[in-house]
Amino acid sequence: MTTSVSIKSRFCPSPTGLMHLGNLRTALFNVLLAKSYLAQKQAASFLLRIEDTDLARSEQEFTQSLMKDLLWLDLDWQEGPNHHKGHEPYYQAQRTGIYQKYYQQLLQNKQAYWCFCTDTELTITRKTQLQAGMPPRYAGTCRHLTQEQIEAKRAKGLVPALRFRIPDNESIHFDDFIQGPKTFATDDIGDFIIEKADGSASFMFCNAVDDALMEVTHVMRGEDHLTNTPRQLLILKALGLKAPLYGHMPLILGFDGKPLSKRNGSQSIESLREQGYFPLAINNYLSRLGHHFENEKLLSLDELGEHFDISHIGRSPARFDLAQLNHWQKETVLTKSDDEFWNWVKPYVEQYVPKEKISLFVQTVKKNIVLPQDAIDWAIQLLGTNIDSNQFFNEEALDVIRDQNKENEISVKQVLDELEKAIQQKGDNYNEVINELVFHVKKKGKVIFKPLRSAITGRCDGPELANIFSLMGKELLLKRVGIAKEISETSSTVKPSMKN
Repeated sequence: MTTSVSIKSRFCPSPTGLMHLGNLRTALFNVLLAKSYLAQKQAASFLLRIEDTDLARSEQEFTQSLMKDLLWLDLDWQEGPNHHKGHEPYYQAQRTGIYQKYYQQLLQNKQAYWCFCTDTELTITRKTQLQAGMPPRYAGTCRHLTQEQIEAKRAKGLVPALRFRIPDNESIHFDDFIQGPKTFATDDIGDFIIEKADGSASFMFCNAVDDALMEVTHVMRGEDHLTNTPRQLLILKALGLKAPLYGHMPLILGFDGKPLSKRNGSQSIESLREQGYFPLAINNYLSRLGHHFENEKLLSLDELGEHFDISHIGRSPARFDLAQLNHWQKETVLTKSDDEFWNWVKPYVEQYVPKEKISLFVQTVKKNIVLPQDAIDWAIQLLGTNIDSNQFFNEEALDVIRDQNKENEISVKQVLDELEKAIQQKGDNYNEVINELVFHVKKKGKVIFKPLRSAITGRCDGPELANIFSLMGKELLLKRVGIAKEISETSSTVKPSMKN
């Protein structure tokens, strides 16, 4: 059933750096919110607006980078740069004239005033308030300046900022669609700047005004913006503009329990792309970071939107977990055809994998790959010919080859001796080699398989050994076993050193 209900969500980044996981999640949730309505046959759209009023920090290259990131992740916007829908321009730096109109309205209605306080004066006031146990807020120093006083200060070359006048003794109530009802007292909010001394609009002002003018219905953002909301509601009320609904998501925490940043786990989307992460994996992970899905399968972006529900957004901070991101990356890798997988890793491993072994290589390693670097590692481990034993074997494999477990009824050296003979006789036929090995060693299970895998691959886990045998071939298998035997034979007197 189609209804006339229409919603518009938005993402409004400031182009002051590369996009990271925190602001990407905000963008993703707003895309999914719009898609959740579309899945219900209701009109919905996602708006992108560039908030570049910070003239000192905003750069065009960051604007282009974040739009590239959004498009790479399939987070297309239906309205915004290059998709005009009657509310342009979508760059705030180009909307100064619009803001000036509303500044004048507030000045005429005595709801804003000029403030000549310097940064030094404001800092001293804040320190004094904190020392007195008071909340730091503007003291109203310039609130009652006369026109003559304002002109006198201008005549001295002082350049003022414009402050919004907070009404006294009022309460602001709103229903946060994530966190529930909220109430703020105006007496706890100091008059705040809406136009900076350099003539640029403050975030508090232009963000609220543009949401109203661009007919945004739902503002979903981080809870660090929660205290901005009563201020913005006051602005919109004073201007007679319609306010959107507001919802504030708990922040993402890093591995140390502090807000996610580059220091504790966050990465730029550019970096994730360069490492080889798939958009589908990133979207599946982030959509579940602070939001619960009943469906735990890998979902397309439209399916994620269909199952997205703002009532499933948690009220407690979510902690970023790289292992979970890698889980969804691996799930995505497994959906790729062999050709798609090879095209993905080809630039990284082509130099190691002979053309005649490409198909076998893909079949061998695909289930063990998360990122292209893993493919490089396995290509070198399984097909490298110039082996440095100090780098080829990890510590766990070396411990096995050195025969550290003295409780074994048969030595690793004996297993390797028989393995070498079996390969010489049966070549790279895995099943026949194993049968031959079991027959002579008179043992089964990890007693033979751990030394075998450690010697052949330098690891104690990894791809299926049957495929590895076929991929490596007799000559390379014998070479690996020979190196392992040398280590095993000398382990009782000399422990091989590992290179860093």
